[in-house]
Amino acid sequence: MTTHKRKAPLDLQEHLGRLEERGLLTRIQVPIDKDSELHPLARWQFQGGLPESQRRGFLFTDVKGAKGEKYDIPVAVGVLAASPEIYAIGLGVPESEIGDVWVNAMENPIDPVMVEDAPCQEVVITGDDLKLEGRGLGSLPVPVSTPGFDSAPYFTATLCVTRDPENGIRNMGTYRAALKAEDRLGVRMASRLSGAGGYQHWLKYQKRGEPMPCAIVIGCAPAVLFTGPQKLPIDQDELGVAGGLIGEAVRIVKCKTIDLEVPADAEIVIEGLIDTELLEPEGPFGESHGHVALEDFNMSMRVTAITRKRKPVLVSIVSQVTPSESSVLKRVAYEPLFFNHLKKVLNIKGIKRVVMHEPLTNIRKVIFLEFDRSAPQSEIWRGLQGAAMLQAQCGKIVIAVSDDIDARNADAVFWSLAYRANMIDDVHVTPYRSGGHGPKSANKNAEGTLLIDATLKAPMPPLALPAEPYMVRAREIWENLQLPPLSPQPPWHGYSLGDWSDVWSNFADKAVSGDWRFNGENTFSRRKGGMKPETPARNIEKKA
Repeated sequence: MTTHKRKAPLDLQEHLGRLEERGLLTRIQVPIDKDSELHPLARWQFQGGLPESQRRGFLFTDVKGAKGEKYDIPVAVGVLAASPEIYAIGLGVPESEIGDVWVNAMENPIDPVMVEDAPCQEVVITGDDLKLEGRGLGSLPVPVSTPGFDSAPYFTATLCVTRDPENGIRNMGTYRAALKAEDRLGVRMASRLSGAGGYQHWLKYQKRGEPMPCAIVIGCAPAVLFTGPQKLPIDQDELGVAGGLIGEAVRIVKCKTIDLEVPADAEIVIEGLIDTELLEPEGPFGESHGHVALEDFNMSMRVTAITRKRKPVLVSIVSQVTPSESSVLKRVAYEPLFFNHLKKVLNIKGIKRVVMHEPLTNIRKVIFLEFDRSAPQSEIWRGLQGAAMLQAQCGKIVIAVSDDIDARNADAVFWSLAYRANMIDDVHVTPYRSGGHGPKSANKNAEGTLLIDATLKAPMPPLALPAEPYMVRAREIWENLQLPPLSPQPPWHGYSLGDWSDVWSNFADKAVSGDWRFNGENTFSRRKGGMKPETPARNIEKKA
């Protein structure tokens, strides 16, 4: 078995210390409103034209709420993957070794070890205490990610732990979770394509007529959290892969109120039961495909316990329109995995690099392959087909270029297309691929690979960036803090593209004013059964 000596941090706070030592953590020590200022401020380093080398993690130490709430828990944003360098520090390796560490960890997992006492259970809140205002979920400084469009504060940097009721295999997925009440969350576990691991478990619990236990981990060793967004086999225990990434076993502990295990060194854990009978409207919320996800019926989780360290840090990620922390999280792992598949699994001759286009297109849709100029044409076409077929959600457009083209420079790729591609002989359209990750405003049939007209054909949800007033306010704060000069490139704020309603505007207004509980009361009264998660709310409610 191949293993590496541990170099990765064992918890989030050790990782923050390493970032600070490297000058990659900025402490924000002025009061910041989590509901309207925090994410827009962090967003500016992605929308402000800064190169990746200038991006930093932010630690907000004086967090307040829209209603004047004061929180003694700091909020960390950008500390997982604001840049590939930060991501690599979370694994304890140079950037150039990220791909090798991932491949080794998947081939040589290390099983977790059970412990009795855990830092994540130094404080335990259960029972009636969870229902008291500001004592349950309201005690946590959960930010509003896309002010002006989001209907509630959302947990974003999650590890949602579930277990297959038939074979006992754990799954850890990164799924968003919306605050609905002091003891209730709306949870979105993707059901598209083959469905996320957590969704597959939910279906099995539904057949048994039982609620599904779920533990949502907020803040842990980066190597553990990194397994959530990665596309691992559904029957592979992510905790074993996380151990392989770290180089030693992950310590785990039994939850207090449900039969699951969680990383013992986590910052915060939310335990609960997910209803398998009734679904609840969830959203709108800025989604990682770059538009606002509108209301869908999704899972409703009753919280049974909140456990945490005495002095935890709440971690959140910048997602929505790319580039973002979410897209970096995926890109730095996906690119070497795609390259490994093409070079070592398919044995493509001449392949030199895989680049997933990030700005606005969100890495999944557009893939560039760099080839040695001596590569035979047959190998180039095998590479194009292999990249398009590896994952159903990736590779709608795949373009091969010679190695003199820097595929991270879109202008260079267009230059190559203009002068090096014969559109009669060098273009192939493959029909019948999945529509993949994207807004649901229009009914979609199967798509093709490569060619697409990208103009707006019908009204779409808003662009998933904070609305203009919040970005303007955040820029004022940014400049008052004398952070690096910004060079905004449009679009730098969200705006309507036609598919939006006054109801959702009202939800968003309540979210930034701290009245998200009213939104939760609204959606709780609209719960319905008899459908699967991600059913658009308006499709059902129009018929009623």
